[in-house]
Amino acid sequence: MPGGMKPEMSQGAEMVRLEDVRKNFGLLEVLKGVSLTAHEGDVIALIGASGSGKSTMLRCTNLLEVPNAGRIIISGEEVKLKPAPNGTRAVADQHQLQRMRSRLGMVFQSFNLWAHRTVLENVIEAPVHVLHEPKAEAIERAEALLNKVGLYAKKDVYPAFLSGGQQQRAAIARALAIRPSVMLFDEPTSALDPELVGEVLKVIRDLAAEGRTMIVVTHEMAFARDVANHVMFLHNGIVDEEGTPSKVFGAPESERCRQFVKPRDHH
Repeated sequence: MPGGMKPEMSQGAEMVRLEDVRKNFGLLEVLKGVSLTAHEGDVIALIGASGSGKSTMLRCTNLLEVPNAGRIIISGEEVKLKPAPNGTRAVADQHQLQRMRSRLGMVFQSFNLWAHRTVLENVIEAPVHVLHEPKAEAIERAEALLNKVGLYAKKDVYPAFLSGGQQQRAAIARALAIRPSVMLFDEPTSALDPELVGEVLKVIRDLAAEGRTMIVVTHEMAFARDVANHVMFLHNGIVDEEGTPSKVFGAPESERCRQFVKPRDHH
């Protein structure tokens, strides 16, 4: 990135755009027309109560869920969708889907590591078998990534012998191994014991400081305030409030957002 500066919103190249995305599961409309644009270097935090549609919005971004309506554009390329039964849509081109997914690194709340593979084997899996990188090159890169997330010493250990925080850091290294343009985090700390949350947030903070483009669904309000340059508050499947962290946390226009972000004395 030029000069290593983190751009203001909308300065860099457009990396992800969702336009009027709608998603329903049966009769339940989970997303009622949400839009999002992430430019290079943006860190966008999606906040809101459970069930507001945040995770579904993130899962639509990398087509783990196919939206019923709306457009998804990744690095300037629109995802081709075709009508499917029951008023749904399906991905029209599996090769395109694979190409799109290789631009998006996804980190889930449950770490989803392969239990029968070591940490290192987990990290090289996609580069070797999906992207067909030479194994030696993949190992060298994986070791550098494990060093970056503070897990080099655990590279030959199986996930069962790691703490939750270590497993999540391994999952972040695995997501980075495909050299994604954008990192997607779906509540990356919600399954962790409180004392392990900090080590995972530190890794994500470091990635933000490098100028990585990220979309993060999170319940960690202080983290969203400090690290994001754009915050979106979802409520009942719509974007109820969005803007800079200082606006969303300091002077929200929406009453629901004001209730959600106000400091809670009983915690």
